[in-house]
Amino acid sequence: MNAETANRKEFETLLCLANAIAAARHRADLWEIINEQLLENFGASYYTLCLINEDDITHSPFLHSTIDKIKSIAKDSPVMHQLHPINDGIFDKALASEDPIVFDFKSLIRKKDIPAYVIRWYNAGVKEMMLVRICNGKVPKGVLYLYSLNAGQFKKNRFDFFKGIADQLGTGIANILANEKIEAQLEEIQKYKTQLEQENLYLKEERKKDKQLNGNTAGHSAAMKQVYNLVSKVAPSDATVLVLGETGTGKELISHQIHEQSPRHDKLMIKVNCAAIPTTLLESELFGHEKGSFTGALERRIGKFEMANNSTLFLDEIGEVPLEMQAKLLRVLQEKEIERIGGNSVIKVNVRIIAATNKNLETEIRAGRFRSDLYYRLNVFPISLPALRERKQDIPDLVNFFIEKYAINSGKKITGITPKALQQLMDYPWPGNIRELEHLIERTVLLTSSNMITEVSLPSKANMLAVQQGSDTRIRTLAEVEREHILNIVRLSNGKISGLNGAAVKLQLPATTLISKMQKLGIKKEHFIDL
Repeated sequence: MNAETANRKEFETLLCLANAIAAARHRADLWEIINEQLLENFGASYYTLCLINEDDITHSPFLHSTIDKIKSIAKDSPVMHQLHPINDGIFDKALASEDPIVFDFKSLIRKKDIPAYVIRWYNAGVKEMMLVRICNGKVPKGVLYLYSLNAGQFKKNRFDFFKGIADQLGTGIANILANEKIEAQLEEIQKYKTQLEQENLYLKEERKKDKQLNGNTAGHSAAMKQVYNLVSKVAPSDATVLVLGETGTGKELISHQIHEQSPRHDKLMIKVNCAAIPTTLLESELFGHEKGSFTGALERRIGKFEMANNSTLFLDEIGEVPLEMQAKLLRVLQEKEIERIGGNSVIKVNVRIIAATNKNLETEIRAGRFRSDLYYRLNVFPISLPALRERKQDIPDLVNFFIEKYAINSGKKITGITPKALQQLMDYPWPGNIRELEHLIERTVLLTSSNMITEVSLPSKANMLAVQQGSDTRIRTLAEVEREHILNIVRLSNGKISGLNGAAVKLQLPATTLISKMQKLGIKKEHFIDL
């Protein structure tokens, strides 16, 4: 092949490669071009394309031959020289040279203070290395390392061809980096778009519920006036509130009032029913998760703590949170920061906590089902709601409110209730509190055909007794039953484990076995010694 033919062929090759490189939008595209076309044209076996890092002090690989294609006897991969200094005696020399530089490994390896990656390539069987400067315009940006298993492969008469390819690579890399930046920005925009869509959907659902809240805490009894007084005092602060009361007493409604009277009222209060969410999903619900963090995590999910940032988070049924989750919740309350499941970054949150429960948490602590440190963290400002039977003078106001509400919903014109029917309601003990009263009035409105409610169908005493007896219907695990039994025996033994009158003797177990069981079940000294 004469010189003219060779030059024409190189020009055609350069034009073809320039078009391919210009069309590349991702690193994988450029990687394919270099591996399948450039290496053959350069006469190289392997390559590493290194760029100067943002610190302008170090350089690291942008692209390189795949590890499995490198027949290396070196312990470390020869391409992995991350954050190597620019002034290593080789990279800086290539960066300053307009022409490619060729190194013979047999002589290069004898020099002092050579970079570690040179030794690794030598151990991989490389005989010759050529370095070509990569520029974006006239600004040096990196170096293309080309490695050959044969000596004399990189000819000086082809340097102009190598430089032409390097110029095209410089433009292609700049395009790819700009495209990566745009894609990262678009991904961030999509993240916030997804977050906003989730929040808007949640807000729409909660707005519908909030329209039904007003009036449910109606009442002018002394007990309720005391509650309203406590609400007015704590609402302006960021203090954590623990709302206590039987089921159906309006704990969520009082929590809503606290939020509405707080400086955070312009943002929606986020609500979580801890009892309604399976234990395995509760952490994700509260703290969120990253895409692919567990089976079924098909996309990133924003947790309730993030949604409640600069607002209020209402944790209903806090007494149902499992012990393992209590420890994680305590950490978030203390540190005011969360980590999504599968995430590697800490997210600061500014959240006001209102928790509610119908359980006696001090009893739960003694039973070993609730952490005392979490209790003290939540019990900053407790508000106890009275049962409806303790505020019967509020029943007429509540009845009138529910009649009006459900008469409108059902399209009926019901103006009130007769004194006799109202007296029936006043005499009833209301084990289900306001929730039971509301549902009873809703059913009565639907059954009433006149403009006045003349009679109400109250549960019989037999049904009430059955409800009371079956109030705790949760199926407990064997571990929970064993834990409670051991705790009871230890308490009966006044905290004594071994010895004549110790719990181990009563349980007919060796003391060491009982201690091991207690450790396994998470029973600590604080659980069987009164607070």
